[in-house]
Amino acid sequence: MTVLLIQPCLDYESSYRSYIDELGDAERYPFPLEFDHDNFPALIERLDNGAKGIGLPKGFVPSSTYWLIEQAEIVGVSNLRHRLNDALRAAGGHIGLGIRPSCQGRGLGKKLLAMTLAEARIRGIADVHVHCMKDNRASAGMILANGGILDSETTLVDTDAVVQRYVIFNG
Repeated sequence: MTVLLIQPCLDYESSYRSYIDELGDAERYPFPLEFDHDNFPALIERLDNGAKGIGLPKGFVPSSTYWLIEQAEIVGVSNLRHRLNDALRAAGGHIGLGIRPSCQGRGLGKKLLAMTLAEARIRGIADVHVHCMKDNRASAGMILANGGILDSETTLVDTDAVVQRYVIFNG
């Protein structure tokens, strides 16, 4: 199947809502999936403003959200932070992404990361930091498949969970 990477738009409201419904109460990755979507045009505006650095909450950096589309359905979502602050260097990195649960296990995460890395290259981000939980083998495999090199690990204070910090040299 052919997949496309697009910027969020109103055309996919129904698909977006079904994606959110499919996630249920699960933690949503990347973080923009947590944004209120009751007013869908306002959500699209918020995502667009986030890419422009407009109206960002304290501690946030400008970031672009992308939707991975297959057969007119959203099958994945990524978010590319345009730069890192100290908190994101510690845990978070440049790219967060998620694949719709019913579409997992098909290699779409690897494709989505590769396509988001291409967007990072366009923005001039040469050393892309991508982090994942140490126990998330699928994410680690996807990062390694895209050239990730384990840089370091850190333990989150709140949970004692270990975050693996990878770097992908994207120049």
